[in-house]
Amino acid sequence: MITEFSKLKILVVGDCMLDEYLFGETSRLSPEAPVPVLKVERRDYRPGGAANVALNLANLGVKTTLLSIIGKDDNGKILSGLIKKAKINFNPLKLDFPTIHKQRVLSRNHQLIRLDQESEIFGHEDNFLSIFKNCLKDTDLLIFSDYSKGALKGIEKMIIEANKKGVDIVVDPKRPKFDSYKGAKVITPNENEFMKAVGEWKDEEEFISKGISLRQKLRLDSLLVTRGEKGMTLFSYNKDPISLKARTREVYDVTGAGDTVVAVVSAGVAAGFSIERSANMANISAGLVVKKIGVASVSTEELEEATNQNKTKEKLIYSTKDLLNLVDVSKNLGEKIVMTNGCFDILHPGHIEYLKEAKARGDRLIVAINDDKSVKRIKGENRPVMTLEDRAKMLYALSYVDWIISFSEETPIRIISKILPDILVKGGDYKAEDIVGGDIVLKNGGTVTSLCFIEGHSSSELIKKN
Repeated sequence: MITEFSKLKILVVGDCMLDEYLFGETSRLSPEAPVPVLKVERRDYRPGGAANVALNLANLGVKTTLLSIIGKDDNGKILSGLIKKAKINFNPLKLDFPTIHKQRVLSRNHQLIRLDQESEIFGHEDNFLSIFKNCLKDTDLLIFSDYSKGALKGIEKMIIEANKKGVDIVVDPKRPKFDSYKGAKVITPNENEFMKAVGEWKDEEEFISKGISLRQKLRLDSLLVTRGEKGMTLFSYNKDPISLKARTREVYDVTGAGDTVVAVVSAGVAAGFSIERSANMANISAGLVVKKIGVASVSTEELEEATNQNKTKEKLIYSTKDLLNLVDVSKNLGEKIVMTNGCFDILHPGHIEYLKEAKARGDRLIVAINDDKSVKRIKGENRPVMTLEDRAKMLYALSYVDWIISFSEETPIRIISKILPDILVKGGDYKAEDIVGGDIVLKNGGTVTSLCFIEGHSSSELIKKN
């Protein structure tokens, strides 16, 4: 679960900067030159670069340490204040260089111009390495956020130190060549950065070939290439490449999206999630961030909501197609799908205990329920007591149930064969070998089991008593 992020300690090292946003309206041209006049209405300061990566981690609940370089100037003080306010453990090396400062001028959410203030940083490598070694003592994972501004001139030595300590490394690269990153576990270039490192390609097949070759050359566990509207492509050791579709078409601003990707991937890897699940979470997070203006981050609540895919009042009973889409996303996130079925005509304590135990076996519980005509054929003309919609509402009232689908046949074998759950369960009055669809699930590598059965509780017995 995402709540596991609060147990993590991650060190971010790289180029941090102060991002400043000037918001206002433009309604006339300047009499001095043919340029618009902006009446400034609001000014925002935000941590940028490596500081934004750290902010993304902190917003996910990760205990975050940031090592970077700032100037002994007012912008350095502003940036330092913003970082500390975010409860990030900040270890700045302060030098007589101007703090990297980017000003963006926006009107009606459109960027008019960007002004950059920076100068080359040099002569700091030994002091920076010394601070780095001290910060490395208590961390679960290390992120290098390389904006090629100078802070990571000695990255090769830092990677050697991290490898000595057995600390996993994730790199967000900006250099034209990636040889300096050898020894990292994962790197997350965007498509343009990837192209600079490997050259152009004529088609998707050649792109895939270049990705496989680069991962092998750098001896990476994984290479995750972010590709804008085309989504992401993940290259992993001993696995086929995986393409992830972009999760949003409402793109307002891609600024800082790469920072969010490297932060979420790193948190997932540090938490022990599979790289596939971590990449999917990063893909979802990037889709949330690009809907925001300026350098932004994603909160735990936003990510939980986006990955949770809980049922809604508008859609109590899913179609097979819609449910398969949800199941596909969950499986890509590494979640285990549990499935059961029944009439559930009158909900009783036996049902509740059984569904509670079913949900405990995995991450998502699907309940397939007989529709009204199916119940009538099985149970008789006086059944069901409650309509399909009412039975679904009763089941959704239980926190254990994630998704409901109905079927008109006497058995749900058609649905089971499409969903192919990881775990198929029924109540303890069934033997595992008699559970409908069990052979299909077992053949697919899943498990089939019967759960608890509470004597004296059944819908039919309750109806007879009344």
